Amino acid sequence: MHWLQKLGPESRNLKEINTQFQQMLEDGRHIFDASANALLGGTDPEVIREDLFTTDQRINRTEQAIRREIVVHGSVHGAGTFPALLVLMSLVKDAERVGDYCKNIYQLACLKPDLGSPEEQQKLVDLKDQISKLIVRAHGIHISQDTVAARDLIDEAGEINRLCDQGIEDGINVEGENCTGQVLTYRYFKRVVSHISNIVTAVVMPIDMLDYFDEPKG
Repeated sequence: MHWLQKLGPESRNLKEINTQFQQMLEDGRHIFDASANALLGGTDPEVIREDLFTTDQRINRTEQAIRREIVVHGSVHGAGTFPALLVLMSLVKDAERVGDYCKNIYQLACLKPDLGSPEEQQKLVDLKDQISKLIVRAHGIHISQDTVAARDLIDEAGEINRLCDQGIEDGINVEGENCTGQVLTYRYFKRVVSHISNIVTAVVMPIDMLDYFDEPKG
């Protein structure tokens, strides 16, 4: 990957780092699907508990392994590799945070919240499916470094986040109903999408703009 290549050919673990990061994205997609299906698809949360937490622990261990490589690489090869190392540090944190929010979704599923009318629930199911596909696309973009596809994903992520914001606002403002479950679902979905989008910004944005590409100007 272009930003990883900036670490230099002397990085013996370059391929391994890239493979590890791809695994974090694959694991993130897996536990997103599992937790969201427990919340929206009728999967018994107890059935997926062990797999979900085992996968999240693997994500955490992978993040730690990559961070160790970052420290070693920076110590050995010096300041010239720092920009690429900072990008990598940011990306692995985003990938790790996806796992954290999936645990939040799972914990919500265990509470079996009221998620509104069948129509409202279908909106969430459709959103879940869209987000799952988004994670798969992010994985592919990480491999291909396709800037056009990256910008398309960023645009779609922005639209999903606007839908989530609207769902949160609607749930907060409704009268006579408890919409806590819906509001939390939209919130957790938005955070997953935001972290996936941040990962893809590395393809098209300078290092100082990572995580800030969609911030309001002025």
